[in-house]
Amino acid sequence: MTRYDVYGLGNAIVDTEFQVTDEVVAACNVQKGVMTLIDEEQKHSLVAALSKLHEPVNRSGGGSAANTLVAVAQFGGTAYYSCRVANDATGDFFLSDLKAAGVETNLQDGRVSGVSGECLSLITPDAERTLTTCLGVSGDLGADVINESALARSRFLYLEGYLVSNDASRDALFRAQSIAQANGVPVSLTLSDPAMVENFREVFDELVARGVDLIFCNEEEAKLWVQADTRDDAVAAVRERCSTYAVTCGPDGAIVSHGGKPTPVPGSNATPVDTTGAGDMFAGAYLWALTRGQSHTAAAALANKAAATVVSHLGARLTPDVFAERLG
Repeated sequence: MTRYDVYGLGNAIVDTEFQVTDEVVAACNVQKGVMTLIDEEQKHSLVAALSKLHEPVNRSGGGSAANTLVAVAQFGGTAYYSCRVANDATGDFFLSDLKAAGVETNLQDGRVSGVSGECLSLITPDAERTLTTCLGVSGDLGADVINESALARSRFLYLEGYLVSNDASRDALFRAQSIAQANGVPVSLTLSDPAMVENFREVFDELVARGVDLIFCNEEEAKLWVQADTRDDAVAAVRERCSTYAVTCGPDGAIVSHGGKPTPVPGSNATPVDTTGAGDMFAGAYLWALTRGQSHTAAAALANKAAATVVSHLGARLTPDVFAERLG
């Protein structure tokens, strides 16, 4: 039976990107640079308003952990993704996109009725991304999507922090964590988004207290989680909660630790076009490198290069041609 490098649990989202001005973001009544959950009616209204001014510039399969699993597969790793999509055209697109990337999934066993998740990503001239997400049936994700056999045969479990936002998906996080621990599979967790950290800090605390082996977050998320004002204080507080971590710091690279002293790893040069998916790509490259026996410092160096590459293009994922040229 296949042994997977990374088993992921997260939302299944199709991303549609629009290049807009700061004024358009403000008019949408969402906070710039973070993810805002919207319902189906709000999504339709937002699409109608945006379409009057802009054509979409990119459409692709998305979801934070899904992007990370695709990155693992692009580097040559094996990946399995547990998620939920509906039996609709959007779900068809997501599933075909995941198949094309070489990621296995529980969706082969059937899909549910309803509407699949979609994210409208607003990209401003400074390359910042503002996400408005309608979860659809992904909002009902529960522990029933977990393939226990596949998880038990994986080298890492990767948990998406966006799942802390409702009871069913939180239960799925805790269940996957327990299965991984019972089978000796290291648990990695991404904090995902500043809004998630700010609103669900206690859930993250509980997850980490139950046992997390590797934390991914950016500097802003780290500060919000531990309620620190400076980068150094945030990193020190993260280390007290989980001694193995990777804190990304934008163009400054990352600070990583494997149970010891924090080590800065310089970033790679990039001309940002779209920051969507930078953290997802970082985590995918990092985990793949670890499964190949590389050190955490070497993993961060590769992950910094991969993240710099993805922010230089529109979209959260790289096409096979771009990946082969820059990272292959």
